[in-house]
Amino acid sequence: MTGTPHVPSEDAAQRAWRLMLDYVAATAPGRERSLQRRGLSANDSRALSSLDEDEGRPIGALASRWGCDPSNATFIIDRLEKAGLAKRRSSPADRRVKLVVLTRRGARTKAELADELNTPPPGFDRLSPADLEVLEYVLGKLVPRIEPGDAA
Repeated sequence: MTGTPHVPSEDAAQRAWRLMLDYVAATAPGRERSLQRRGLSANDSRALSSLDEDEGRPIGALASRWGCDPSNATFIIDRLEKAGLAKRRSSPADRRVKLVVLTRRGARTKAELADELNTPPPGFDRLSPADLEVLEYVLGKLVPRIEPGDAA
């Protein structure tokens, strides 16, 4: 069976998936506390992660990227503006188009959130270095790779 990828049994795949979901659910309160301290929702956090200070993005493009209706994207951006984390500015190419960018405070909040959310939650400290390498290897096989030119 050279060249044929190993396909785990459905039961093993379901058990592994269930364990991953259980772990993500068990560690969710820590992520939620991080957002609550800043008065943010999960959607606000997702929006922050896709914005920056320099390159503005139109609401329509953000809605498409987030997989939501433009009116919902507008609602999210309105919340970020009210919190002083984002602002709209006119496009230099077409003044009718408003681009959304992060404010300095928004960029700082985005960086703080990234630092907190990229810190391994409880439980990782119980894994050996070898366990962590195996986990990284296996999860790396699951994460889709974006090839140059594929980015949106």
